[in-house]
Amino acid sequence: MHTEKTTIDLQVEHLLKQDPFLEPYKDVLRKRLIKVEETKTRLIKNKMTLTDFALGHTYYGLHVDHGEWVFREWAPNADAIFFMGDMTDWEERPYFALRCINKNGDWELRLPLKELTHGDHYRLRIYWKGGVGDRIPAYSQRVVQDEQTLIFNAQVWHPETPFRWQHQVPEIFSEPPLIYEAHIGMAQEEARIGTYREFAENVIPRIVKAGYNTLQLMGLQEHPYYGSFGYQVSSFFAASSRFGSPEDLKMLIDTAHGAGLRVIMDLIHSHSVSNEVEGLSRFDGTDCQYFHAGPRGRHPAWDSRCFDYAKPQVLHFLLSNCRFWLDMYHLDGFRFDGITSMLYLHHGLGHAFTNYDDYFDEVLDDEALIYLTLANKLIHELTPMAMTIAEDMSGLPGLAVPVEEGGVGFDFRFAMGVPDYWIQLTKDTRDEDWPMAHLWYELTNRRPDEKTISYAESHDQALVGDQTLIFRLMGDAMYHHMNVSDNHLIIDRGMSLHKMIRLLTLATAGHGYLNFMGNEFGHPEWIDFPRRENNWSYLYARRQWHLMDDPSLKYSQLACFDRDMIQFAKAYGLFEGSLRLVHTHNDDKIIAFERNQLVFAFNFHLQESFTDYFLYLPFGRYEWVFDSDNHRYGGHGRLDDARRGLFESRPGKDRPESGLSLYLPSRTVLVLSRQDNT
Repeated sequence: MHTEKTTIDLQVEHLLKQDPFLEPYKDVLRKRLIKVEETKTRLIKNKMTLTDFALGHTYYGLHVDHGEWVFREWAPNADAIFFMGDMTDWEERPYFALRCINKNGDWELRLPLKELTHGDHYRLRIYWKGGVGDRIPAYSQRVVQDEQTLIFNAQVWHPETPFRWQHQVPEIFSEPPLIYEAHIGMAQEEARIGTYREFAENVIPRIVKAGYNTLQLMGLQEHPYYGSFGYQVSSFFAASSRFGSPEDLKMLIDTAHGAGLRVIMDLIHSHSVSNEVEGLSRFDGTDCQYFHAGPRGRHPAWDSRCFDYAKPQVLHFLLSNCRFWLDMYHLDGFRFDGITSMLYLHHGLGHAFTNYDDYFDEVLDDEALIYLTLANKLIHELTPMAMTIAEDMSGLPGLAVPVEEGGVGFDFRFAMGVPDYWIQLTKDTRDEDWPMAHLWYELTNRRPDEKTISYAESHDQALVGDQTLIFRLMGDAMYHHMNVSDNHLIIDRGMSLHKMIRLLTLATAGHGYLNFMGNEFGHPEWIDFPRRENNWSYLYARRQWHLMDDPSLKYSQLACFDRDMIQFAKAYGLFEGSLRLVHTHNDDKIIAFERNQLVFAFNFHLQESFTDYFLYLPFGRYEWVFDSDNHRYGGHGRLDDARRGLFESRPGKDRPESGLSLYLPSRTVLVLSRQDNT
């Protein structure tokens, strides 16, 4: 009997076609997809769309509605709640007591407009059986810290003149993402916290000049501890007030759009800060309102709380948070942080993920996977051109496959193994022992059906406790020998490898590339936020742009290389082509490959320059288009003659195949462009 295949059957077939190793798990895949649909139906009850469901931020929290203030909070275990602040002299007053309005545990307060003033500070005092606690409302859209007492409170934010957006989202969504990862607070030169407005004025022009097309902002969601880099979130709907007002952030994003940049943010839905007054932990006196109770609800490595993704109210909170940032701040997408941690009950700690069973055993949190699928579905229904990126180290199949094809729905995943391998090489392996074939494997090992973004290093490698690539390569010598007239062997090695590592990572990247703020010019110091151990100093929580701006320093040469590298990649449509390995030789330390009519020849040898190195290449004429040895980039100019000539690949004596004999100086990359195929 012929049975028509369901949508889920077709989705499973698509996944198996793309990855035959999933065949033993097809029943598990089918059950997951069914559960996604069941969860969606349970949430929307066929009465609304998913985008309508994700409007919790317009119901909960503080709003002006029909000429009065309306405040609502979800606190099912509460016995009494008082709204208190500047308007009550921080006392409990019956007039400001909330009332429970339904069996869901929603509480409400209605006030005349005269009772609250723009800028007033407030919080909740919640009573439950056997206890009481002050809490900042969960859906607060503005939270500030008192400079003297360091206490956080919510703030009434209702400016008379709403922000007026000036610019449309730039039409660059078909372009591969070239991401500039940045942190607002440490983007300034001075040893202090920078602002949204300073970033818009001083840093956005630098990003545009450098050629990047996507700005990824860290630490936007309010977090009590500045040194957490923004990854210990307390108020999910509040833009961090450390850097300015909501209107200041809107101005920054509007300015970026006007400059041709799309803007995405780090979205932290993998966990929440453990703080009880500022955060969501024990909000209504229970351990399990937003989070799992007991040990499962506490992250053993991060000292934070883990969401219970099975709860409809938690899904409502998180999905609404996705929509809030898109609607309120006109963002163009998200980098979802800590995907591995939220997907597995072991949080990925101590697991290598070497077997497909690791993705399908009992330690996978199906509820978290369902949430991520619904989040991607929501985001792309609401903003079809939005970009979502998964930060996952496990390699879970289907993570960056569209929801319609049975995947979780991310547009991209980070190639997190690439920076880890560069660290391994630069930290633990002598230059002469770098394995060329294995390096090629690590750079190109990715799922063919999923889009990936590669990077040589991100903020992770710049934090105290780790080292940037430039510092691993140069060490203390970079503090004394970075003048352009100073010829120093350690600096020369570091400059050469820094450029080669970046170009090789970019040239082998699947579908995009990322750089962390300042690393493009080899920022000389680590990141260390003010804390007790450094006497609360901001000295290392800043970016020394003057180093890049000074033409007498080699930092300017690295910046020039990075800028030209990015422009080169855009001009030649680098990501449009597939990779074809031409040659690797471990003793010679050579990697050569083709991509989109381009030939890349890397010589990693520490001292051997090859004057007549033969590569088998398709017949045709080749033109020099780029190299790392240019004097402008701090190189030695050994390819000056090559830049003026054409190369012709043709069969030679005793050699029926066509190819080229090239001069490949040590620690240099040469790039040629094939001009024709005749």
